[in-house]
Amino acid sequence: MAVISHWLNNKSYPGTRVDTAPVTNPATGAVTGQVALAGVEDARAVIDAAAAAFPAWRDTSLAKRTQVIFKFRELLNARKGELAEIITAEH
Repeated sequence: MAVISHWLNNKSYPGTRVDTAPVTNPATGAVTGQVALAGVEDARAVIDAAAAAFPAWRDTSLAKRTQVIFKFRELLNARKGELAEIITAEH
């Protein structure tokens, strides 16, 4: 059964804890996978990574940041059906 891991520094990150929780599809009630549970160390690693990434984002021009956000919005809108399936399957 698939384990959904954390995401850190643009890649999959398994975390420091070994325990997981079931992921249930609310439409069917079936357990479709497991999600890795996070610990304090994992939260700290993600917070530290976000803090390290912030200066580069802050120094990016407003025009470029706006372009990135609007492109993200376009991708979400274009793939909303697929995203709805993923959210249903993972929650």
